[in-house]
Order: sequence, then structure tokens, then C-alpha cells
Amino acid sequence: MLQASKLRCFVVVAIFCFFAAFAHAQDKSRDAAFQQTPPPAPPATAPANPPPSAQQPNQTPNPPLPDAPAPQKESPKRILGFIPNFQTSNDQSLVPKPLTNKQKFNIAWHNMFDVSAHIGNALQSGIQQASDGQPHYGEGWGAYGERFAAAEGDQITSSIFIIGVFPSLLHDDPRYFRRGPGFSVRSRLWYSVTRTVVTRKDDQTPTFNAPQVFGQLVQAGISNAYYPAQDRNIEGTFKGWGINLGYNCGYNLLKEFYPDFLGLFHRHHRDPDVHPPAPEAHP
Repeated sequence: MLQASKLRCFVVVAIFCFFAAFAHAQDKSRDAAFQQTPPPAPPATAPANPPPSAQQPNQTPNPPLPDAPAPQKESPKRILGFIPNFQTSNDQSLVPKPLTNKQKFNIAWHNMFDVSAHIGNALQSGIQQASDGQPHYGEGWGAYGERFAAAEGDQITSSIFIIGVFPSLLHDDPRYFRRGPGFSVRSRLWYSVTRTVVTRKDDQTPTFNAPQVFGQLVQAGISNAYYPAQDRNIEGTFKGWGINLGYNCGYNLLKEFYPDFLGLFHRHHRDPDVHPPAPEAHP
């Protein structure tokens, strides 16, 4: 059993290294093509003193778009101190710079092996053990170790395919772009939940979230290699797939609103209620 676990770990790491090398080669070829492209000709300079008819006194800058969100602070990299949040970025009015394939795999690497991911998996396994989730594991410390190892395997395979492989092959952006308090709560709720099936291309145009939907399905299929034998079937695969998609909806809600709760908490401790002194009584 131990040798089989080591073999699965070796295969997972080999897959990650292969796709990371493939992404790095794609980035190098794209950079080389960019360097061979001649730079555009500089625009013609305007005369130093334009004629009075060309001058526009009292010209005001263009107003911001009505739906442009206000600048926000960067989202924390960990939620509650242990839940990985490396994919979240604030949705600003300017188009963000696209990620290279190497950067996508770098996010996947952090999501796989950051210490916060292991803490989260340990807590998740403890909750599953206490609630007797997937009872075929059994009870005791040995069953807990198997649950924890399965959670680690799910974390690794989902990060590889959802953040690294599929976004690189399909030219999708794996980040979650947080809307922030510039929008209504209802629109933010709807936006967060629908990001499970809607994402952005590298050029920021909306598209179907194939990395999330199909990546979760691939992860659910691979998990059959280390889940209990009674759960290795088509029904269990699609059940796990649906649970993971629902979990991702909740994860998006947490990423969207967690900074708001942090702001309320910090504001409460920074600005305590100070009651003004009572007016003095005059004789």
C-alpha cells in the first residue's frame, strides 16, 4: 500500500513537471516572437504652439465609467489564516496584465504546497472523520490518515489541472476577480456563484469556465485511484464532481466577501464607540 502511494505521488509530480516545462517552452517561444516583431513607429509630435482654433480651453478629463469599481486593497493571500487565496485579484477598471503560463503554474504550485493548504486539509479531514463522511474509511487514526492523504491528493490534482494545465492550454485566466463593495450585495452574490461556470480569457473577454468544470471532473476521476474501493464507481465520480463544484461556489463567496468582514472587524477595533462627556450642570 505504501509503495503504491509513493508511486502515485511520483506520477503526480512528474505530470506537474511535464506541463510546467511545456508552459515554460510556450512562454519562451512567445517572447521570441514578440522580440522579432518590429516596434511600432512613434506618433508624430504635435507642434509646440498649436493655433488658437486647435486649442480647447477648459478641457476636462474624461469622467470614469459609471460601472467602474473603486480602487480596492489587495485581497489577503490566506482566508482565516489557513485557506489558500492565491488566485484572487481585485477587479479594477483597467484591463489587468495577462498571466504567462509560467505564472499560472506558479500559482498552482503555491496552491499545492503552501503550509496553509495542509492545515486546511487536516481540518477538513477531522471534520469528515467526526461527521462520518465517506464511512468506508472507517474510524481511528489510520482512517484519519487515509482521509488526510486523499485530501492532499485532491488538492494536488485539482491545482494542477484547474489552475495550471487547462488555463495554459485554453488561454484562460485562472484568477478570481473580486468585484468589491462598489457593487450591490445581490450582484456580488450572483457574480460569485456564476464564476464557477464563467471565467475570462487571457484578453479578459468572458468565456465558459472549462478549466473549473472539466478540471473538477478530471480530479474526481483520478481520485478513484485512492478512494475506498466501495466508492470507485461512476456514481461516486459524478457525485464528487457535483460536490466539488458546489464547494467552489461557496469558496468564491468567501473570496468575495471575506475582505469586507475584515474591514468591519478592523474598523470596530480601530474606532471604538466613544461617548461624549455629559454637559456640566450649572448652578
